[in-house]
Amino acid sequence: METTDDLNAVPITLYKWAGAWGPFKVKIPCGECTLTLDIIKDTMESELTDVPVKLEVREWLSEWWKPLLVGGWHAPIVIVDGKVVNQGNALNRGVLTEAVINAYVKRTSIKGNKLFGKVTCPHCTKAKQRLSESNIDFTYHDVVKEPLSLYEMLARVKPIVGPKTPITVPQIWLEGNYVGGANELSSHLENG
Repeated sequence: METTDDLNAVPITLYKWAGAWGPFKVKIPCGECTLTLDIIKDTMESELTDVPVKLEVREWLSEWWKPLLVGGWHAPIVIVDGKVVNQGNALNRGVLTEAVINAYVKRTSIKGNKLFGKVTCPHCTKAKQRLSESNIDFTYHDVVKEPLSLYEMLARVKPIVGPKTPITVPQIWLEGNYVGGANELSSHLENG
């Protein structure tokens, strides 16, 4: 697990039950804070391995007012890109993954040709076949097996189609531009 200084890196800050303030000092470590740090590190090494993040671990009691400014008051406090995503209990890795991806897609755009789909989807199979027949190289992302792909697809498609529109698969980008689903792909390929 590495953090990066990449300009697109998503900041993750963990405030754990530790530190001192005036005469007060934390003497007993917080088990859920330790679990949360372990979950963050493991998620960075697995689900978020291709996403640049910058992790900072802080002592809550030494800086209690900083997380309070964004709504965090009960350690462990996890802040992603300035927003509290978890506090008071061990972190759910899916919540972390979704929050990091939502922040990351705001900083970056899709490059190349991508198809987000699932194995059991006949429209996804049709779209993959059409792309292959057209000699278009693409990267396939399985949204069922890869949480990163699911959250990226949703975070990129919702702003385009609207927050209340149900999202189906496939979702396709060609040369970094949003195409849509299998029917839109067919029209796009036929009309050049």
